[in-house]
Amino acid sequence: LHIAVLASILSLIIYWIIRDRYRVRNLNGKHVFITGCDTGLGNSLAKWLDKRGFCVIAACATEKGSQELQCCSSLSLKTVNLNLADSSSIARAVVFVTEQTAGKGLFGLVSNAEGSAPVGPTDWLRIEDFHLVLDVSLLGLIEITLKLLPLLKKAEGRVVNLINAKGLMAFVGGGYSLSKWGMEAFSDTLRIEMRYFGVKVSIVEHGFFKAEEVKSDIIEKNLFKLWNRLTPEIRDSYGEKYLVE
Repeated sequence: LHIAVLASILSLIIYWIIRDRYRVRNLNGKHVFITGCDTGLGNSLAKWLDKRGFCVIAACATEKGSQELQCCSSLSLKTVNLNLADSSSIARAVVFVTEQTAGKGLFGLVSNAEGSAPVGPTDWLRIEDFHLVLDVSLLGLIEITLKLLPLLKKAEGRVVNLINAKGLMAFVGGGYSLSKWGMEAFSDTLRIEMRYFGVKVSIVEHGFFKAEEVKSDIIEKNLFKLWNRLTPEIRDSYGEKYLVE
């Protein structure tokens, strides 16, 4: 029995070593589309994949973000403006990706963009506050994934959804945690369905990085903004002490 257990553990270790050493070969011509590349993780990933020879298509929310990324990347890296809350913008980006891949299909889709929404007690919020984040981080992600699936199926590519693990802890009201849990469910369902077509779907649950900063002053500013627009009845039910603490 002990020998069998040791053999199983050794086999598992060997499997993980072999799997982790696997590298994608022949990177030339393999296109990867990444959202949320203005700053942070998306920006770093676009540069990293570009240096390794992938054909990177980086989606940025601002023209400034596009220009700064192009300045420190190779000529093969292409950028496209993308607003995930706007279906027209998504459609234009899909056309751009289709043209860039030139019939080869899409090797990878990395979804990284996040909507920023005020956080606070749930009854301090309005429905539009939820839309601010859900329209980008969840519905926008779903829409662009659906429209790029034909290209991903053609290349037997992969979908990688980056999910900040702090969003999986529901300790504050708003759409942020809702979007992360929704991304998990969407990814899990898509993984099962796309297996038939040879398309891999992965979730990367990451934490904080050095590139990220918790802007407490912005959070505080948004909280006071929410507080100041509350009805007197809701404000009185919480009291000034609650706000301060």
